[in-house]
Amino acid sequence: MDKIIAFCGLTCTTCPAYIATQENNDEKRRKVAKAWSTPEYPLKPEDINCDGCLTKNARTISFVKACTIRQCGIERNVENCAHCTDYPCSKLTPSHQQSPEAKQTLDNIHKKLNK
Repeated sequence: MDKIIAFCGLTCTTCPAYIATQENNDEKRRKVAKAWSTPEYPLKPEDINCDGCLTKNARTISFVKACTIRQCGIERNVENCAHCTDYPCSKLTPSHQQSPEAKQTLDNIHKKLNK
């Protein structure tokens, strides 16, 4: 399977929600729902259906649909944020503070694009 790099730089194809969905594995969905649930944002196994954030009309988890980074990437019609003329931008800062590896992924793509 080819890697799917999300707008923010996360690798969708290694995400447990994506894997559970692609494998149609209810036990994995249950584990993801349990691990990702919070009192403010409870998840059920049936909430765990995601084909990756780059998909426009397919299954995505509700917080993926609400992601401002994703919305911006779709509006700008870019493969991911590394392909954007405004990369890096402040929209990415909170995400990249939580996931430095996602920032590194986008930095590496951006560097290759601008050689």
